Amino acid sequence: MPDRVGVLTGGGDCPGLNAVIRAIVRKSISHYNYEIIGFLKGWLGMLEMEYEVLDREKVSGTLHRGGTIIRTSRTNPLKTPNGIELIIDNASKLKLRALIAIGGEDTLGVANKLFERGLNVVGVPKTIDNDLECTDYTFGFDTAVNIAMEAIDRVHTTAESHNRVMVVEVMGRHTGWIALEAGIAGGADVILIPEKPFDIEKVCELIVQRHNRGRDFSIVVVAEGARFRTEQQHEGTLILQDMQKDAFGHVRLGGISNILAKEIEMRTGFESRVVILGHIQRGGSPTAFDRVLATRFGLAAIDLVHNNDFGKMVALRGNKIVAVPISDAVQKLKTISEDLYKDAEVFFG
Repeated sequence: MPDRVGVLTGGGDCPGLNAVIRAIVRKSISHYNYEIIGFLKGWLGMLEMEYEVLDREKVSGTLHRGGTIIRTSRTNPLKTPNGIELIIDNASKLKLRALIAIGGEDTLGVANKLFERGLNVVGVPKTIDNDLECTDYTFGFDTAVNIAMEAIDRVHTTAESHNRVMVVEVMGRHTGWIALEAGIAGGADVILIPEKPFDIEKVCELIVQRHNRGRDFSIVVVAEGARFRTEQQHEGTLILQDMQKDAFGHVRLGGISNILAKEIEMRTGFESRVVILGHIQRGGSPTAFDRVLATRFGLAAIDLVHNNDFGKMVALRGNKIVAVPISDAVQKLKTISEDLYKDAEVFFG
């Protein structure tokens, strides 16, 4: 009987997940004679022993598909009574050689806890926010940036036709990678990110200066986690949809663009409108870059399993796929540097 390797996708979906799974399955079968079982709905599948065998037929035709064929959830085993022990016990019952966890900071944080408890784990970085340490890029990010850039391009024509300020809100809870790269690529006039709390008066000054030069429309790109800075709160305040938290303690962000647009219109007199991209950034077919990166990650992940190199996460460094400790990758978020933001500021206003 061939060795069994488990795979799961946790947290939010993003383009490229199926490309990772496909690569793991194809190389497992052709090179190592492993049986791959996919746990359904992330960590929930491991807790409830809900899984299916993944073969060539199951992954055929999935390279271009968004989402994840084994589904996902935000289940947190650390919040489940004896959750870690149950997962380890279930892995033993299934005689798993190893588990490949595909996810972001939260999913890989659980994976690291399991590794510390003796489970053979390999991590694959997944987050459209691109905020995981130790890797230059995560798959899904390039697709999200391209979707946001295309939206900004389309908004330009409406803004110019109606002499409006268009505020485009993109994803980015704690970091502004999507906002920054999509904003630069889309020619935004102001980009607001979580790493740098903003002064609304200065934002309005930039817009007024631009209009005074004869450019009677503006595009403002704002990450959902961007914060207003006030004299009382230098670090700013998050704008929440509601106070409800998910299993990892995250509140639902969103709506900062609505407040921002009202403030801009009130302070400048320029008509302002809002576009919130939301889950559109997560959906659809991955870009060529994300398909290739996800495929390379999947191939490297199953190689780590074969080489018994556990507790590692595959990562992109330059143009090479390397292995880094999962513990290093989840230690802190990868944020935008002051120098990089200053490059973007050259084009503000």
